[in-house]
Amino acid sequence: GFEAFVSDDLVQWDSCGQVYKGGDSAQWNLDCFWAPEVYERNGKFYLFYSSNYRVNPTNEGENFKIGVAVSDSPAGPFVDLFDRPVFNPEYPIIDANVYFDDENGKCYLYFSRCCYKHAVESEIADSLRKAGSFQEIEESWVYGVELKPDFSGVIGEPVLLLCPPTELSDRQSEWESRSATHGEVNRRWTEGSYLFREGDTYYIMYSANHYGGQYYAVGYATATSPLGPYTKSADNPVLEKNTAKGGIVTGVGHNSITWSRDGKQLYCVYHGRTAATGDERVVFIDKMAIRDGKLTVEGPTTTQSEIFN
Repeated sequence: GFEAFVSDDLVQWDSCGQVYKGGDSAQWNLDCFWAPEVYERNGKFYLFYSSNYRVNPTNEGENFKIGVAVSDSPAGPFVDLFDRPVFNPEYPIIDANVYFDDENGKCYLYFSRCCYKHAVESEIADSLRKAGSFQEIEESWVYGVELKPDFSGVIGEPVLLLCPPTELSDRQSEWESRSATHGEVNRRWTEGSYLFREGDTYYIMYSANHYGGQYYAVGYATATSPLGPYTKSADNPVLEKNTAKGGIVTGVGHNSITWSRDGKQLYCVYHGRTAATGDERVVFIDKMAIRDGKLTVEGPTTTQSEIFN
């Protein structure tokens, strides 16, 4: 399940304990709890999360679906709203992100189709095959779909919003393929999406590369409507490892955003690794800004003064 922490200053954190517990034989989920996000709506708090679906007739190695639980408090306890996933596509999905559009009154669910059994042909895959690196490259893609107001299901079919480039000439190809081209794994990810609106523009931030490797990084794309089409920024990636510049941070990604209490400072919250933490992921918070339509993240940083001064 999931644990929550509370803070008055974003520096010192106290545990609220386990706020959601899953995996009971009476529940729809089995194990592997991923990527929680909590939203307040009409005085209730809704926890969207990913987990392995207990119903697995073909015995798939990855059977992730998205669920939703509800509580009267962000400190829990959260209880499943339904005894099933929100919806059940034929492929595994993770990384739920929900956007409530004040413009049209609708809500949208964004998620990532897993790489599992999703081999995709591209010039990158072909070049790695010829080099003897990998025989195939599996990919994860980000989709969006309208969500029913009561979260009981989706409306219409999911729309493909983001996926790795297929051509070597695409300038996004280099940074989005680093885990594969550096031999970490035979997969290219597009995952961990987070959507928000600034003015008339919809921004969707996303992560590429292996979440367990050093090349995990964040980019963004923009659109004029919640379901796109989205255009990736020429400035990508906007957040990546800093070891080439003398830093100690690698594997940064799967971000969300938040504002300071006075509404003046935007922050990017994400996970990464340091030389000291090794394979253990830790949470980072860095200043973020949007100026003239350009999104920037002032990180990764590792000292308190860099963040709050």
